[in-house]
Amino acid sequence: MRDKVLISTKFTVDLTKNPPLNDNRPQRIKAACEASLRRLKTDYIDLYHQHRIDRSVPIEDVAGAVSDLIKEGKVRYFGLSEVGAETIRRAHKVHPITTVQSEYHLMFRKPETEVFSTLQELGIGFTPYSPINRGFLGGSLTEYSDMKTNDIRGSWPPFTPEALRANTRILQVVNEFGKTRGMTSAQVSMAWMMHKYPFIVPLFGTTKLSHLEEDLRTADFSLSQDEIKELEKNVSEFTVTGERYDAMQQARVEY
Repeated sequence: MRDKVLISTKFTVDLTKNPPLNDNRPQRIKAACEASLRRLKTDYIDLYHQHRIDRSVPIEDVAGAVSDLIKEGKVRYFGLSEVGAETIRRAHKVHPITTVQSEYHLMFRKPETEVFSTLQELGIGFTPYSPINRGFLGGSLTEYSDMKTNDIRGSWPPFTPEALRANTRILQVVNEFGKTRGMTSAQVSMAWMMHKYPFIVPLFGTTKLSHLEEDLRTADFSLSQDEIKELEKNVSEFTVTGERYDAMQQARVEY
């Protein structure tokens, strides 16, 4: 069934180093691709993403390495992640970018001002990760949730008990909006981005079948532009507590 699925994976982080190291040198990208092909037991990767920028390697060199892999038939399409407009343009000149992946949700909308106009101009898609803010906008987290035991979110500012408590006001707004439309807060969050722009395909993840079914049902709903404006206005009345990353993680993204 290989021809019936699209496989996407990433390169950048060298997990053999302690701590893990960003390494986007062309030779490393090509070696990482070969390793991914072996692990995935496939002859090609449909969409190959740069996971994070490596400030020591020009983006032109990165795009050139992926372009070589595409010419060899080992990769079909090239994607970037967490990069600004200038980086997108520079990479796109070397090889066309298919999609840019970044965090984006009702509580973090910087991509709208940082990259969306560039994506629209160049005809590039946008695949936002964490469309429900790593579970928060799904309503499953509270200030009493255990975020320290085997949960990477516990090290990030928005998931401290204080931030979770303060941001509950935003979740309440989203819940109230959904109740009058028969939607859960997770469905509201994804429907908002799917109907606001036509070039967005949200990436949602879950470990529970019930959540998967809930997320897929988002396709049954639609929001008008007036409803989108109403939701944004209600959410914007509250300031989000907690920067999305700590200083080390923030250094690996461009906005």
